[in-house]
Amino acid sequence: MIPKSPVLTALFLGIALAGSLGSAAAEEAKAKPKPKEYPFGPDSTRRQDAPRGTVTKYLWKSTVFPRTLREYQVYVPAQYDPKGTEPAAVMVFQDGHAYVDENGQFRVPAVFDNLIAAGEMPLTIGIFINPGWFVESLTAPQGWRPPQGVGSNRSVEYDTLNGDYAKFLETEILPEVSKSHRLTTNPDQRAICGISSGGICAFTVAWERPDLFRKVLSHVGSFTNIRGGNAYPFVIRKTERKAIRVFLQDGSNDLDNEHGHWPLANQEMAAALKFMGYDFSFVYGEGGHNGNHGGAILPDSLRWLWRK
Repeated sequence: MIPKSPVLTALFLGIALAGSLGSAAAEEAKAKPKPKEYPFGPDSTRRQDAPRGTVTKYLWKSTVFPRTLREYQVYVPAQYDPKGTEPAAVMVFQDGHAYVDENGQFRVPAVFDNLIAAGEMPLTIGIFINPGWFVESLTAPQGWRPPQGVGSNRSVEYDTLNGDYAKFLETEILPEVSKSHRLTTNPDQRAICGISSGGICAFTVAWERPDLFRKVLSHVGSFTNIRGGNAYPFVIRKTERKAIRVFLQDGSNDLDNEHGHWPLANQEMAAALKFMGYDFSFVYGEGGHNGNHGGAILPDSLRWLWRK
């Protein structure tokens, strides 16, 4: 029964409307389809006829990011000749633990082995770097989250729009790996890749230092307002075109939260790159905020990125 008082009537109707909207939202949430699952192709499965590279793990204490300790791993293809005349191409991966895992969503060592053996990408040394944690030692392999009570420097390193992470690579990691392996200094033969905040980090490195890296691969990149990354589409449009090649991947079921709308942000990035005439590719699917879609298309992404 609706009250006779106009004020009470309005209040009653408002509560009823809010209740119906809440029910509708709940029903919509239930009805929302799950993100599409993308299957791996044959290039993501190790081939018996592809020579197998090696992966070695190291620890690193940074001076660019003081008090941080991190793991990094180095993939060396079987065909690499330390006495050869040509240095190896380089590809750096943020959140390296996610990319180097052969049972994970990317399986980079197996993909590299297959594509290098087929001549579909250059002989490339992969460097898989984790974000820094504020610890004196690591008692277990690094993953997405540090142990309770341990601070992570991931967002500072990845989401900040400046040249610090590029400096970290230029002055610390690349020289250290170069002590054991001959790495190219040609920026056209250097690529950088990451997922989520690691994706915007990859773009920032090439944007800030195209003299160091000119190939970018971003998976569900966080081009949102975590630390001002939502400005990139507008900055791109008002800056003279840089000599970089960019591959973006995202999905319609990516995140939508207080930092922004990931699918829209990636579409804005693609539109800005197109407007400015960049050499870019944007693959937009139906996946969520994970590496499933990016991992499934990784072999084709690498073929596109490394094409002559």
